[in-house]
Amino acid sequence: MKTLTVLDLPRCAGNVLLAALAVLGASPAGAQNAYPAKPIRLIVALPAGGPTDILARLIAQPLSASLGQPIVVDNRPGAGGNIGAELVAKSPADGYTLFMGTSGPLAINPSLYKSIGFDPLRDFAPVILAASAPFVIVAHPSLAANNVKELIALAKAKPGSVNYGSVQGNASHLATELFDYMAGIKMTLVPYKGAAQATTDVIAGQIQVSFASTPGSVSLLKAGKLKALAVTSAKRIAALPDVPTVAESGVPGYEASVWYGVVVPAKTPKEIVAKLNAEIGKILRERANRDKMAAADFEVTSSTPAEFGEFIRAETAKWTKVVKASGARAD
Repeated sequence: MKTLTVLDLPRCAGNVLLAALAVLGASPAGAQNAYPAKPIRLIVALPAGGPTDILARLIAQPLSASLGQPIVVDNRPGAGGNIGAELVAKSPADGYTLFMGTSGPLAINPSLYKSIGFDPLRDFAPVILAASAPFVIVAHPSLAANNVKELIALAKAKPGSVNYGSVQGNASHLATELFDYMAGIKMTLVPYKGAAQATTDVIAGQIQVSFASTPGSVSLLKAGKLKALAVTSAKRIAALPDVPTVAESGVPGYEASVWYGVVVPAKTPKEIVAKLNAEIGKILRERANRDKMAAADFEVTSSTPAEFGEFIRAETAKWTKVVKASGARAD
């Protein structure tokens, strides 16, 4: 029997078949199999040089090598991370725009701001929880308080006189608000676009205190440029074994940290989300990468997309209660 080809078919039928083949060749499945076919943007909603930016670059370099495409870290700071997050939320759901999110825009900001322009639970697809880090209450060496009890006493003696620096709406801001609420004091917020800028001003004596994440602050503490009053984790940390926790320093039950994870726009194909989870997961498990992140004082974690989604929902509920109890607001 003769084998038919397109040329043997009637012209109209042949055109239909060619059109069908063209559609199949351009199908989403074909595009996903070829992913990635061009450079990828990794949005960081905070300035360069801060902890989120450091972690993003520690992941971007090996991810670029494993995917075979450049990963461009794009810093879009402002509004407590909302500007960068909204940019990602409104980007095409094709896997070429990633967001190095933190607890601020992904869990805290929805209850802290009147309007943020996106819904973290609706507008993002979770990829992976990458790392976490506690805060260190750092102060200028000249501050007349060397521990948490003395800081509380100072704030009570002179209400409003103790100022602290933070990105308005981020985890550091809420960690400070939670501390104020549990300690029965009220310190004055001085807002910054990035955590690194706040730390720089503590060193310069422009502000007195900051709840700084351990990445980027431990080296400054060891160099004597700052003094540590306490860490916000449940237990003391290996990098600062002599620094007590807030809980053991007079505020029992206090605990707060910042976490970092990658998300993409909602409706990004599940195959792409799974590939990104697998590739980033490999990076987080490799000893050389873990050592670099640990040296930068990150606690490396990992998760499935579903686990990260559940984590974000739980964190959103937790911080919504903190915002309501503390009365904190950001505009």
